[in-house]
Amino acid sequence: MTQMTIRDKAYQLLIILVLLAMALAVAVPFLLTASSSFASSGELLMKGAVFWPEDWTLEAYRFLWDNEQFIQAFTNAIVITVVGTAINMTLSVLMAYGLAQPDVRGRTAVNFMVLFTMLFHGGMIPTYLVVNKLGLIDSYWSLWLVNAIMPFNMIIIRSFFQTLPKELKESARIDGCGEFKILLRIILPVSMPMLVTFTLFYAVANWNTYFQAVLYLNDSSSYPLQVFLRQVLIVNPSELSLAVTDNGFMYTPAVRHAAILLTALPLLAVYPFMQKHFSKGMMMGSVKG
Repeated sequence: MTQMTIRDKAYQLLIILVLLAMALAVAVPFLLTASSSFASSGELLMKGAVFWPEDWTLEAYRFLWDNEQFIQAFTNAIVITVVGTAINMTLSVLMAYGLAQPDVRGRTAVNFMVLFTMLFHGGMIPTYLVVNKLGLIDSYWSLWLVNAIMPFNMIIIRSFFQTLPKELKESARIDGCGEFKILLRIILPVSMPMLVTFTLFYAVANWNTYFQAVLYLNDSSSYPLQVFLRQVLIVNPSELSLAVTDNGFMYTPAVRHAAILLTALPLLAVYPFMQKHFSKGMMMGSVKG
């Protein structure tokens, strides 16, 4: 076993320090927000934010639990994420599997069109006009269909399908399986790490939907959680009703910290269960283009 030189040790120390700084840059604001959400409103008004509140309280969380606007926005976000992710994965997998077949006519042209959309976009106004013409304004379909397939994700999934041994499909065809049965019973079970990885990618994108919701949704009762959170944190309370409760009480600093934490919590809760697939899935399909 070779010994590390002073240069190698210095390089490793530098890497550790950089990673530690990045970890602190992420952890410190999160811990500050989490601890401040349990502080009293009076303490936060005096100190701004605290790492260790003098009086721990669940006042902010009880406030949000009884707030119909927050519950509605949270429910909307769950619906948008679950349905949107299902649509994303279904269409992405079907398209990727079809384009991964070498005997499909015109797949080169379709692959080029997919790649073209990664380089050039129709623009916000033309897209809005199309959505409006289809009658999707004030409908969640305007959120689900506009980004139904993310080209980059689809290309990686297609590349992974191309790396699978062709003998898997040939043996299934000999047994009388059709293409859909091959996909469902042969291809998808061996692609679980890749599927979990891109399900997480799509879920995060849907959960964080903000700009398109503001653009296509006019009814405030349909707003997802990110729009609600933005109005609570940034917008002048005198300008928007969502910044004030039905009883006339404004959102206090503690409530704002609690809203931020509850917004991030679902994805933080889901990630540990997907972590064992995530690292492996990140490498799949990234070699063959």
